Amino acid sequence: MPICTLWIMNKPAARYLRLLEQLPETVDLIVGDSEEAFQKAPRPDAVFCGIGMGGLVKTMWPRVSEARWMHSFAAGLESILFPELVASPMTMSNAKGVFGPSLGEFAIASALYFAKDLRRMVENQAAGKWDPFDVEELAGATLGIVGYGGIGREAAKRAKAMGMKVLALRRHPGQSAGDGNVDAVYAPAELDEMVAASDYLVVSAPNTAETRGMIGEAQLRKMKKTAVLINVGRGPVVVESALIQALEEGWIKGASLDVFDEEPLPEGHAFYRLKNVLLSPHCADHTPTWLEDSMQFFVDNCQRFLKGEPLENVVDKSLGY
Repeated sequence: MPICTLWIMNKPAARYLRLLEQLPETVDLIVGDSEEAFQKAPRPDAVFCGIGMGGLVKTMWPRVSEARWMHSFAAGLESILFPELVASPMTMSNAKGVFGPSLGEFAIASALYFAKDLRRMVENQAAGKWDPFDVEELAGATLGIVGYGGIGREAAKRAKAMGMKVLALRRHPGQSAGDGNVDAVYAPAELDEMVAASDYLVVSAPNTAETRGMIGEAQLRKMKKTAVLINVGRGPVVVESALIQALEEGWIKGASLDVFDEEPLPEGHAFYRLKNVLLSPHCADHTPTWLEDSMQFFVDNCQRFLKGEPLENVVDKSLGY
């Protein structure tokens, strides 16, 4: 007899669902991406919310609320959380940290892109132009990290290996005591101080009521004119209109962006034409195994759930991460 009913809210044909075969036969799997798939299903003990399934979770909430645990396939929760879910006693976890290594690499790649002026090299090559110029080193430069979570830690580790000084901002600075990859830790109230000291500013904070618009005109004006902003967190954490003005008017050197207010980025958007922008269409973590990696994390967490062991990546629903 099944000892656990698991609802998988996801497109049934997704290749990564094959990893669910690792779960024991005592798990009753209900898979679907529509209301019809779950209307007559047994009461869920646990629910898996796939990409784009936040609306289905909300629609099915009277039934979903019967579950003890819900896991988000993605790290970001802004499209899933709604008042009833936040207020419920249901435990929730997510995929934070699963994509950190690739995004940490992208942050360093972005810094190198501007330090070595790779755009100029590519344009000169395409034009058949021999035009030597000076480049910068990352060694000795300062990397500031807004939101020192899984992504921030991966960026810090790689920055340290490059000889950079690393500053980090987090809600509870004391939690980074003894972290050898960080030279100084700042509280949210000290954001402006850290921003002003950074040559490269990595934004890796989640999109919450507390972080939305965290990097606005005031912070951008405090950045060095030679500084670069790198956003690998969530688009709305940076005020887009202020960033465009900063890039157009030269308040900062440039920006590398993997996330945006609106995705896909609309045709004709300023970011497409600005030559001091490196634009990634929210795919900096799309490695050949990124979907399988996230699914494997869920399967491993589900094994803990079945054994009554502590879950990994339990989130604070009221904070949004």
